[in-house]
Amino acid sequence: MKHKLTTFALAGAAAVTASAALAGNENDIYTLGEIHVTAPSEETSEIDAFGGSSISNKQNETFARNTLDKSVNLAPGVVSSNSGGTRNEQLIFVHGFDRWQVPLSIDGVRIYLPADNRLDFARFLTPDISEIQIAKGYVSVLDGPGGLGGAINLVSRKPTKPYEAEMRAMTEFGNGGYQGATTYARLGTRQENYYLQGSGTYRGIDGWYLPTSFAPTVNENGGMRDHSNTRDWNLNLKAGWTPNAGDEYSINFMKQSGAKGAPYHITDPINSQRYWDWPWWNVQNLSFLSNTRLGESSYVKTKLYWNTFDNALFSYDDAAQTIQNSSKSFRSIYQDWGAGGSVETGTDITAYDTIKAAFHYRRDSHTEWNENFTNAAGNLAGCTINVVCFTEPRQTTIEDTYSLALENTFHATRNLDIVGGASYDWRHLLQAEDFTSGAYVYYPLKDSQALNGQGAVIWRYSDTGKVFANVSNRTRFPTLFERFSSRFGGATSNPSLAPERATNYQLGWSNAFAPRSQISWSVFYSDVKDMIQSVPIVYNGSNVTQSQNVGNGYFYGSDMSLDYAVNDAFKIGGNLSMIRRVVTAPYIPNFQPTGVPELKSMAYVSWMPTAGLTLTPNIEFATKRWTSTTNGALYYQTGDYFLVNFQGEYKLTPQVTLSAGARNIFDQLYVLTDGFPEPGRTFYVAMKGVL
Repeated sequence: MKHKLTTFALAGAAAVTASAALAGNENDIYTLGEIHVTAPSEETSEIDAFGGSSISNKQNETFARNTLDKSVNLAPGVVSSNSGGTRNEQLIFVHGFDRWQVPLSIDGVRIYLPADNRLDFARFLTPDISEIQIAKGYVSVLDGPGGLGGAINLVSRKPTKPYEAEMRAMTEFGNGGYQGATTYARLGTRQENYYLQGSGTYRGIDGWYLPTSFAPTVNENGGMRDHSNTRDWNLNLKAGWTPNAGDEYSINFMKQSGAKGAPYHITDPINSQRYWDWPWWNVQNLSFLSNTRLGESSYVKTKLYWNTFDNALFSYDDAAQTIQNSSKSFRSIYQDWGAGGSVETGTDITAYDTIKAAFHYRRDSHTEWNENFTNAAGNLAGCTINVVCFTEPRQTTIEDTYSLALENTFHATRNLDIVGGASYDWRHLLQAEDFTSGAYVYYPLKDSQALNGQGAVIWRYSDTGKVFANVSNRTRFPTLFERFSSRFGGATSNPSLAPERATNYQLGWSNAFAPRSQISWSVFYSDVKDMIQSVPIVYNGSNVTQSQNVGNGYFYGSDMSLDYAVNDAFKIGGNLSMIRRVVTAPYIPNFQPTGVPELKSMAYVSWMPTAGLTLTPNIEFATKRWTSTTNGALYYQTGDYFLVNFQGEYKLTPQVTLSAGARNIFDQLYVLTDGFPEPGRTFYVAMKGVL
């Protein structure tokens, strides 16, 4: 198969003119949902002209990556980790930047949790994703506010044939038996002037098994990890109108529902444990996206959306999660919504200049309350075990966010582009409420604003090779949690908390040197200022913490990627990432940035010994990363691993494919976060049918 060169839409990549960017894409990628990062190669996650990567649906299928946190490890410069503690959240770091500094979008619509934005990336399923776009360091100002250190966008699929259907099923087994299953179904039609599609995924995991070498502790007896169960499903509906080759209008509905347990720290004493459970973790999004061509060299794109987030956290008194009868027990409920839109326009003002502008607006509303098992005074008088005794009044916070962006690309020569962009972001806080000590608290309303700038140079020295350099200075507004959360009485607010800021520098090269083959390399450096950290203080005679802008730091490293097709039947590839983070935290003794190894790699071999059969052994490797004990008193390094995985795939007929594989074949015991070991050996069998 002929290698696909990476192409770009201007303002995210200046390699093509605005008119060329309107040409469209005749595969299952929902191009209206892309951000300005890169168009993916079908088989590689090469580095693009701004240092970003993409992961295709086929890659996720080949390497059996059904959740977002597992998928991103296929890309250089990106690593997933466990949050630790009782939240049981899977994290993603891009060039060392975390979930607060790397926004997540679905089809270009930001998925944002207004209270704390503590996204759990394991809740997002990949079978219905055509590509995962990952921007690193350089995030186009046209894509809206945030993007301090990168951005992740999940692009859905759309139909390509008059009638098509697909179904997948996977069953997983661990050391002790059945773990769970994943099923996916899609039905769609693509007609001359319209398309329709419906799809859904369900993943039910009873739990996962620990390695056989795990030594039981007082909190975990081995075998299936206690409280590691999860249930996730999503539904996607899409209707589009394409009146001509240049215009497209689409309405999309996405509903995602999840529930999960939370394993306990394997060695912490009972009085340090939190017995938490999430009975629901739901996201819903309704959106309208459009692209309208204006003449031969201009366009207008619009997005309108309404999304909701409903979340419930239940806390218990006992490890069996059967008793709620103290101040430790509660039901914390969030009901959030966001609504807004954006408009982007671009034109080739001369043969040498392409200019683009964008405006974004979003309103976020967060409402929360607790259902307590003590009375309003905080004691058990008049209360009954496992019966809600006092329900807090609802507390609501409302905030508007705006962004105005402008970007110009100067086509200096046929092979040299120079990009410059700037944006002005501002945020207006309309309402901020809390309920503490039996009374409402109305926080002072404080607005924020920030100016961002970026620039890049791209030289395409041949038809297959390019060199780039870029710099981007971006900000990240603090969350409501960082500004106002009392954290169950352990913190005090800071309404004047300022944005974080990072200046990211990158230099890179990539080349497609043979059919289905590419090599790429980049280096990066990030200077981070005003990092937000939780600082211990004395407030009203009590020892509490407060979020403050007291941290500075710098991140640096390198990404490398290689895919080489030796012949039609044999291919090798992989990537290597190196990163070092240095952070100053004057108020936190012996502080170390956690969650990211200094060296991380994956490599694979794809061999087709006979027609229809493909064997894909692969390995994953990472060095140690910093973690801390539950109370933060000790930082130490853990988490190095060398995992051997394998998948075999056989195309039984052109419509039916069977596959089987294993992860962590040698059942390695390793821990990424203090007290939380990772899964042991896992086997799976799968089937895929297409029409």
